[in-house]
Amino acid sequence: MKRILPALAIVAALGGCAGAPFGGPVARIERPASEQPVVTDARRKAKVHVELGQAYFQVARYGIALDEARAAAQHDPGYAPAYQLMAMVHMFLEENAVAAANFEHALQLAPGDPEIMNSYGWFLCTTGKEQAGLEQLAAAARNPYYQTPTRAFANAGLCQLRLHNDAAAEAQFLRAVDADNSNVQAIFHLAAITYRRGAYEASKRYLSALHQGGEPTAESLWLAIRVERKLGDRSAEASHVQQLRRRFPGSSEYKDFLQGQYQ
Repeated sequence: MKRILPALAIVAALGGCAGAPFGGPVARIERPASEQPVVTDARRKAKVHVELGQAYFQVARYGIALDEARAAAQHDPGYAPAYQLMAMVHMFLEENAVAAANFEHALQLAPGDPEIMNSYGWFLCTTGKEQAGLEQLAAAARNPYYQTPTRAFANAGLCQLRLHNDAAAEAQFLRAVDADNSNVQAIFHLAAITYRRGAYEASKRYLSALHQGGEPTAESLWLAIRVERKLGDRSAEASHVQQLRRRFPGSSEYKDFLQGQYQ
């Protein structure tokens, strides 16, 4: 696999113990700050700014997202999601020192917040601190208040892939799918892992489920082409090739197909 599915890097980032740098033991379990009751006008304004900033973040309008996060912090300096959003913006701008400081401040304000732990854990995984990141992600997934543990499991799977541990990654992706069987990121990576293992029928089943549940991507179609080639189903292979050519003619995957780079 060459990279995370397009646009899913942002999904990975979206949603610890204060004073324990890079993923120490979690001191307590608590409800996400974003879901706690809003009891002051300052908190209400901060929450609105963060929600707006997150919307801009998801469409890669990082400057506006950062402005909204700063506005939220001005209204309510104690609102942890404002610093989490700042951290994620700086993370995607590859300003890692600033991102780390903001993540750590967010966790000082809301230790045990699973949404912050999830995004912080993924940040740690992408900056060479995979084991510490896995600890944060495991703690997030264990939190009974966390409504989307599938994200933490999927991020843990991606983290294990960075460690070249397909078996551990597969276990995490299976847990992600068990928590939410529509998690396309986890399903795709299960298909990729089983393909690498030579379990082509299993890979085909995962890809069929993926394509039935949503639109194919260049990566998923290219993987399907290689799976069908291994299985010897030329008709199915040709169908996927046609889709790849029609939908993604300028993609690197289609270029690989034209050059016969099937491995």
